Amino acid sequence: MLWTIITFVFFTILVAVISYAKTKGDDQTTADGYFLAGRGLPGFVIAGSLLLTNISAEQLVGTNGQTWASNMSPMAFEVVAAIACILLGLYAAPKYLKSGIATIPQMLGIRYNRTTKLWFSIAYIVLYLVVQIPVILYSGSLVFENIFGVSSILHISKFQAVVVLCIVISVVGSIYAIFGGLKAVAVSDTVNGIGLIIGGFMIPFLALSVLGHATGSDGFAIADGFKFLAEQFPEKLNSISPADAMPPAVPWPAVFTGLAFLCIQSWCTHQSFIQRVLAAKNLKEAQKGALFCAFMKILGFMYLALPGIIAFALFQVQGDQVTMMDEAYPQLVTQVIPAPLMGFFAAVMFGAILSSFNSVLNSVNTMFTMDIYKEFIDKEANDAKLVSVGKKVGVIFAVATTIVGPMIYFFPAGLKTFLDSLVMLIGLPVLSAVFGGFFFKHLPKYAAKFVLLFHIVVYGLFLMFMSNSVHYLYAIAVLLPVEILAMFIMDRYNKSKNHAVAWVQEDVNAVDLTPWKYRWVAAGIVVVGVLVVYAAFSPLGLGA
Repeated sequence: MLWTIITFVFFTILVAVISYAKTKGDDQTTADGYFLAGRGLPGFVIAGSLLLTNISAEQLVGTNGQTWASNMSPMAFEVVAAIACILLGLYAAPKYLKSGIATIPQMLGIRYNRTTKLWFSIAYIVLYLVVQIPVILYSGSLVFENIFGVSSILHISKFQAVVVLCIVISVVGSIYAIFGGLKAVAVSDTVNGIGLIIGGFMIPFLALSVLGHATGSDGFAIADGFKFLAEQFPEKLNSISPADAMPPAVPWPAVFTGLAFLCIQSWCTHQSFIQRVLAAKNLKEAQKGALFCAFMKILGFMYLALPGIIAFALFQVQGDQVTMMDEAYPQLVTQVIPAPLMGFFAAVMFGAILSSFNSVLNSVNTMFTMDIYKEFIDKEANDAKLVSVGKKVGVIFAVATTIVGPMIYFFPAGLKTFLDSLVMLIGLPVLSAVFGGFFFKHLPKYAAKFVLLFHIVVYGLFLMFMSNSVHYLYAIAVLLPVEILAMFIMDRYNKSKNHAVAWVQEDVNAVDLTPWKYRWVAAGIVVVGVLVVYAAFSPLGLGA
């Protein structure tokens, strides 16, 4: 345990030192410098930051828990995300960079009006503070409780250990997000991303080796473990679930409908993801970052889905009793990671957790400061004042989410399902409002607010009364087309009755908009990769 703690502290401090060295000369006194890294991020850093913003303990614990409880169908959250990253790079990024925005609500304010910006800013901030950041804190604390046994060391209950760990994660993450700005967050993300790729990819191979030995292998244990898995549990390796499947499985008709809409919302309109692209030095670097991240998402099934399947087989052989899906991955990690490497892996996990926490917290700070404070409280505030407000409100938000985080302990249905289903309460109308605003040029100013209210009422009623009998992805699959249709009708009516002038997006010349010349080649490679992975984990391949 001592060696684990030493190596954990060493790698964690190493990331902090590298982040400090890379950002110590940066100008953090301007709004662009603090909130958008001076609009100077290169593609490699954008890709690493996008990946780490998305991947945290709630993905490692949640998605692997979903596959442990069902089959490989939850890998769709990773593989289909690659297609959404293509859409981000080729369509959304040019639109956002053309307007030189700092937040998604700001884009809505440009397209509709300032009250629309206020509505969506408040909705997003509440969602992040009440749902997303608390889930990140809780899932991270759950992992570290299993790795280090904090409750045993401190002689406290498991819930009390979760509270302690939530506080630790919040304090360290806040240092990056509040005092370092987006550049510090992005640099630490990139360094941690390298560690995550190494550490994350270790898990399935180490787990297969343990499975091979557990089933009597006297040769190459990894190959024997995979052979046992494929022969004994082929149904677990199938990513094609029945149409009537319920969470945590993903029914096949929802993969390229409701789930695709969820992925597009996450990667094309989610503030904490988009902020990295908004900070690109030019469109070419933004597209490089989005498309390289797309490639990495194809490989995400290796560490975000397959370990859950291996855990199921291993626990069946060993007779271990894991009763909650969110316990499967932490239990697997403690069994398969060699003691000398546990500290390194814990540091990688800690980095992934911090990345998601400080990324979302930084986005909340940005939206409050730029969309609410500057627009509605103090229009004359200079850059120094805005940076000061962003730091102060970040402390308040961090404390608030740390109080909520441990409460997730009492939610039994699984972290990933809880997060994804609730995020779409706000996320889907944002997607409708943003893309509908791009598609339809004659929308009335109230269109986005109408969609927001309509969606919250209808989807809220679904979550309360129908979510136990109908998969939430089907609700998303129906609601997005309905909302886009409503916007189309409003657009046609406003054009014919009020003779509305077509909206024209203005180029503010924030960055160079010359596209990357290899963007279509890269996108084609990603699409082929998605098809290959789905063919492999289907009745045509390993799921036969």
